[in-house]
Amino acid sequence: MNSGDTAWLLTSTALVLLMTPALAFFYGGMVRRKNLLSTIMMSFSMLCMVSVLWVIYGYTMAFGPDVRGLVGNLAWFGLAGVGQDPSSVYAVTVPQLAFVAFQATFAIITVALWTGAVVERIKFGSLLAFAALWFTLVYCPVAHWVWGNGGWLAGLGVLDFAGGTVVHVNAGISALALAMVLGPRLGFKEGETMEPNNIPFVVLGAALLWFGWFGFNAGSALTAGGLASTAFIATNTSAAAAGFTWMLLGWIHRRPSVLGAATGAVVGLVAITPAAGFVPVWAAIPIGAMASIISYYVMVWRAKANKVDESLDVFACHGVGGAWGALATGIFATTAVNSAGSGLLDGNWKQLLIQLAAITATMAYAFVVSWLLAKALKATMGLRVKEEEESVGLDISQHGENAYGGVS
Repeated sequence: MNSGDTAWLLTSTALVLLMTPALAFFYGGMVRRKNLLSTIMMSFSMLCMVSVLWVIYGYTMAFGPDVRGLVGNLAWFGLAGVGQDPSSVYAVTVPQLAFVAFQATFAIITVALWTGAVVERIKFGSLLAFAALWFTLVYCPVAHWVWGNGGWLAGLGVLDFAGGTVVHVNAGISALALAMVLGPRLGFKEGETMEPNNIPFVVLGAALLWFGWFGFNAGSALTAGGLASTAFIATNTSAAAAGFTWMLLGWIHRRPSVLGAATGAVVGLVAITPAAGFVPVWAAIPIGAMASIISYYVMVWRAKANKVDESLDVFACHGVGGAWGALATGIFATTAVNSAGSGLLDGNWKQLLIQLAAITATMAYAFVVSWLLAKALKATMGLRVKEEEESVGLDISQHGENAYGGVS
C-alpha cells in the first residue's frame, strides 16, 4: 500500500466526478433555453444511476474474472470480496475500493457523453432505459476488452491510457447510431436557427472539464510519480493546442469564436486521452492541433449535409477525436515515456495496426448494439416526445420546470 498513490487516486476520482456536472453545463449552454434544464438533467441523472449500477454489477462485468476475453463474470457482484486491500491485478499500490471508485467516474461520464446527440427531443424515461441497457451491454464489455485482465483487445496489445476507445470512440459512435434512429429535431431539415442559449455556460463547462481531465488522464497512471506528471502536462498542452487551432480555423472562415475555442479545447482533451501516458509531451501539440482540424471539418461537413441531426456533434468531437487520438498513440508512443508500449516513430509499425483494429472493433460493436437497442425501445416505449411537447420544450414537458424564472 502506498499512501501517496492512494491520495492521488482519490483526488483524481473527485476531479473526474466533477467532469459530469461540467459536461451538463457544457451541453446545457449549447441548447435552446427551453431545453436547458432537461439537458443538464440528462448528465446529472447518469451520475446518480450509473453510480449505483457500477457498485451492483458494472465493476465486476468490466474488471471481474475474465470470461473468454469478452466480459468479467459476476464474482464481485455487489462488490463482494472487494475491499480495502490492494488488488493483485489492478492498481496494486492502492485499496481496490479506490480503483473501483476511480473507474466508476469513467463509466458515469461515458454514459453521459452520448446524451448530447439526442437533446431537445428524447423522452426522459426512454433515455434512462437506453442508458441502463447501453451501460450493461456496451460500456462494461468494451471496458473489459481493453482494460480488463484477460480482455481480448488487451491481449492484442492495444494502448489506451485513459479511454480513447473505451470512452470516446465508444460514446461517439453510439451517439451517431442513436441520433439516426431518433430522427432530427423539429425544424432541423428546414434550416431553423437553433442558437445556444448561454455560451458562458459552455465556457464554464469546458473549463471545468479541462480541470477535471487532469484526474482523468494523470490519474490513470494510478501512481503519484513521473508518469502522472507526463500525462498531466501532455493533457494541458493538447487542450491548449487544440483550442488555439480551432480559434484560428474559425478566424479564417469568419471570426474567432468563443464557442469554437471552448469546443476545440475539449477536442484536444479527447484526443490526448489514449496517448497521455505513452507519448512525449511535445507530441501533444500535433495530436491536439490535428484533432481540431479533423473534428472541425467533420462538423462543417455534417452541417452542410443536413441529414443526421447529431445535435451537439458528439461523434465529430468524441468519436472522430478519440479515433485520431488512438491512432496517434500508435504513431507517437515510446518506451522512453512508458515501457508498456511503443509506436511507429519508435520502430513499432504493428502498433498502428493494433490501434486501428481496436477502433474498428469498438465502432462496429457499439454502433450495432446501440442501433438495435434504440430500435427496440422505439418499438416498445417510444423514443421521442410528442410534437407539441418538443415545441414547448423538454424543461416544461418532461420536468415541469423552467430554467429562467418562467420565461420560455
